[in-house]
Amino acid sequence: MTKGMGQAAKAAAPRAWQRMLSGRRLDLLDPSPLDVEIEDIAHGLARVARWNGQTVGDHAFSVAEHSLLVEDLALELKPDLSPDARQIILLHDAPEYVIGDMISPFKAVMGGNYKEIEARLQAAIHLRFGLPAVTPARLKTLTKRADTIAAYFEAVELAGFSHAEAARIFGRPRGFAKVGGGEPRLGLSALPSARAQERLLERFEEIETLRAQSH
Repeated sequence: MTKGMGQAAKAAAPRAWQRMLSGRRLDLLDPSPLDVEIEDIAHGLARVARWNGQTVGDHAFSVAEHSLLVEDLALELKPDLSPDARQIILLHDAPEYVIGDMISPFKAVMGGNYKEIEARLQAAIHLRFGLPAVTPARLKTLTKRADTIAAYFEAVELAGFSHAEAARIFGRPRGFAKVGGGEPRLGLSALPSARAQERLLERFEEIETLRAQSH
């Protein structure tokens, strides 16, 4: 290929980076940890809606709020979680600040390419904050369990599912106290995006402090 043809092909290639409010340009195909900022992650996740926005209330229930919930549930399931493990769990959906939150049925249809891009972004995010590029298998299992419990409660409290329907899809969580003799509840409600962003940043910094103390 001649130099001219190579330059033309490069010019014709679709843009694969996104500009963040921090000024960083994150390459989706080859993401660099140096272009990852927690402020961008928190801002983005606080504005990405879970359940495609099909939830009750004046505000969308964001991925930022979901991330906080999953980390809290994981700590309830395993109180001796290390600060590193807690940070990995808190950031388990962090790639969605770039690629958005796809509902599980659509992820299954999309298949390999989506998962590959998601894995690259996750690795870059982990490396940016001094975490293992790949989540250890046991921690991934715990995160999935907490994520599924969170999905059950989000489904019945926010997304209009009956308890029976949510139980068929996600399984019925055990170990949660029933309210007034009825079904268990967490009392979920959606926050304004600015508050969700603030809370995610606060939790991240709290865990970072614990990590610094433990290392």
